[in-house]
Amino acid sequence: MGCHCGGGVRNLNSGISKSCNAYFANAYRKTIDKYDDASHAMDVWSNHIKSFGLGDYLGYDLAIGKKGNIPDGAYYNKWYPDFKWGSTTTISNAIGQGEVLVTPIQLANMMAAIANKGHYYTPHIIKHIEGQTIDEKYTTPNQTSIDKRHFEPVIEGLFDVYNEGTAWFLQVPGIEICGKTGTAENFTVIDSVRTQLTDHSIFVAFAPKDNPKIAIAVFVENGYYGARWAGRIASLMIEKYIKGDVTLKQMEKLVLEKSLEEEYAKPYSGKPFTINH
Repeated sequence: MGCHCGGGVRNLNSGISKSCNAYFANAYRKTIDKYDDASHAMDVWSNHIKSFGLGDYLGYDLAIGKKGNIPDGAYYNKWYPDFKWGSTTTISNAIGQGEVLVTPIQLANMMAAIANKGHYYTPHIIKHIEGQTIDEKYTTPNQTSIDKRHFEPVIEGLFDVYNEGTAWFLQVPGIEICGKTGTAENFTVIDSVRTQLTDHSIFVAFAPKDNPKIAIAVFVENGYYGARWAGRIASLMIEKYIKGDVTLKQMEKLVLEKSLEEEYAKPYSGKPFTINH
């Protein structure tokens, strides 16, 4: 998986802040390959990921939703019954693609868990009902399986996304934001041909860095790279929530006046994508 972010040796901090696919692919490979059995390794990896609430309905009080998917060893054993699969077979999981499927509320909840350095509360709509007690499942913290000490360097990397990384131009005066850009490849079948459409724009964040008040996930279909539209929207919403007003008027005007109608009207964008086996 090639590096697309300027080259150079990456560590955790710059891997996050520069959004380096190659760094995460290498980290994922080492995580899986440190076990002798790939199926067992995937189970370990999968359980850690699921402890953040991914791959499940979360138990929230929304009427509808989707479970998503976090694959485990049994998943790939069933998929590749006659093939000795391993870390390189599943390498796209390293950047949240491949067989990984998540929903926006799961992504926001994941960021809340990182902000809290290891726990999250089951998302819910109702905050208070006069004369009644909220179900304790919404007030009891859910612990992830990751030790608290591992969150601080991740948080610093997310903070540097705004300082010097892929969202450097989205800074909000007076608010220290931790965020991560995401660009999801977008394919569909048109006239029996697997065709690549314009990427989806994704951005996740929490703020402030210390004593966080908000966690957010923004997804813009066909919105190009993560910072282009989803990142701008996230920064504006964070500022509005924390300050009660928006001072980034030029960014606000850009977002309000931008339309993707022409993008959505296209039968397809890009070239047919051929899978080489």
